[in-house]
Amino acid sequence: MDDSERVTAADVQLMQGLARHVTAVRPDLVNSDASVGELAWIWGKGQTSDGGSWRRRLWFSGGELVAWGWATLPRRIRRNDGSVKDVTSAYLAHQIHPGHSGLLDEVIEWYDGVAAGVRRTVMAQAADESALERWTAHGYETDPSSLGATGSWTQLNQRDLTDLEQPKLPQGYRFRTAEEAGPRAAVQAHVDAWAPTGYTAESYEGVRRTPPYRGDLHVLVEAPDGAMAASTIMWLDEDNRTAEFEPVGTHPDHRRLGLGRAMLLHGMRLARDAGARHMTVACLGSPGHPAARGLYYSVGFRQFTRDAPLVKAG
Repeated sequence: MDDSERVTAADVQLMQGLARHVTAVRPDLVNSDASVGELAWIWGKGQTSDGGSWRRRLWFSGGELVAWGWATLPRRIRRNDGSVKDVTSAYLAHQIHPGHSGLLDEVIEWYDGVAAGVRRTVMAQAADESALERWTAHGYETDPSSLGATGSWTQLNQRDLTDLEQPKLPQGYRFRTAEEAGPRAAVQAHVDAWAPTGYTAESYEGVRRTPPYRGDLHVLVEAPDGAMAASTIMWLDEDNRTAEFEPVGTHPDHRRLGLGRAMLLHGMRLARDAGARHMTVACLGSPGHPAARGLYYSVGFRQFTRDAPLVKAG
């Protein structure tokens, strides 16, 4: 494969196939950017705006994908408030079949080549000690920004879908789905929760076209005035009977009303009805970022695994 090839929709489906396999045999090795849902979310919302900065390489064995690397190179992000953000470092998402762990050195060497000359970052899995040793051997070290009370590392949380509470919304609020409310409402709900953001109607159209997106598993909370106050998407992995929340957000004017908690409980009930038996969600794990973690813990999630942010100077 050409090292400089851009990531395609077909590539993402192959990557999701490997993610399903790793989830089945070593779920502790599935980091927060290589799950079925996260791959769909990143590709769907970013293919038109960020696709030019994406490079990938795929490794096959016997016709099956056994490893991949997806490098995001330095780029400029334009946001809905007119501001721009220059990203000057490269980032690698990757996944390797547990039976082909020896390919990691090739993945690292490819990344060092395609992102040569710039600061390189990657999220390794803390549970994969042998992989951490290989990254260290190639000159990567703990990212200083991940240290301390406001560090940037991510934890993956999980829970089963038994014994779910009945969700309770404040008076006048109600649950909707993107299927019911339509694209404009779905886009506005995300923009209001995450502003400033580069998310657009075009971003959402990309998300809608990316499997396994389902409009009936995209939940919104409608406020009494008709505005969308909160939203989340659930990504169903039918093979493993698990689902993932990504993203989860609430409009600033509607926070501290219990909307997020009610939405998560309602979403888990929908996911269970769709066939899921387990649920996952990622969040920042350091002590200085308690809000999302506290929300997820309040509905029964607990940390399952975490990543280890690494960096190498340009």
